[in-house]
Amino acid sequence: MELQTEDIDVDTATPPPPPPPTVVVPPSDLHRHLGGLLATGEGADVTFEVSGKTFAAHRLVLAARSPVFRAELFGPSKELGATTGGAVDHTAIRIDDMEARDFEALLRYMYTDSLPEPETTKGGGDAAAMLPDLVAAASRYKMERLRLVCEHKLCEYVNGRTVVSMLAFAREHHCDGLKEKCLRFLDDPVKVREIVKAR
Repeated sequence: MELQTEDIDVDTATPPPPPPPTVVVPPSDLHRHLGGLLATGEGADVTFEVSGKTFAAHRLVLAARSPVFRAELFGPSKELGATTGGAVDHTAIRIDDMEARDFEALLRYMYTDSLPEPETTKGGGDAAAMLPDLVAAASRYKMERLRLVCEHKLCEYVNGRTVVSMLAFAREHHCDGLKEKCLRFLDDPVKVREIVKAR
């Protein structure tokens, strides 16, 4: 019996597909577990009172996410609670200059690295309405990624009705990307007509 062979040009032959992986690693679910801790309050060792609402949290999570919280909760100048024998008592902190929904979104971001979707915002408010306040909170707590996430989302809302106020906000809060988006919008004559119609 004679075997027939084909001449195969090695340079043009398509390599066989790689074999399927033998181990499939699921995506990280750390955000779900940390979000569960926030939701249940289990093991919480700090409480925040914001606009009449109380939030339980975990100092280690807050300290890991924000250098300002780290200094406030663990720094030598903390004025938060008594410590005895190296153990920190449960601490209550009052925040007077922030709305409860904004602080709730800030905590959610610290635990899950995500912001609420518009339809999941409690109290009927739109999640987009809290973005400017979250930019200010992110600056206050030195959370640069959160500030950039909010700035990026704010860019989606630049239109004929919002461009002027967004530009003023961008200048006040040093949001260079948002400022650039507003200026590009104002450079477009068609979009400037939108502004005139909106007024």
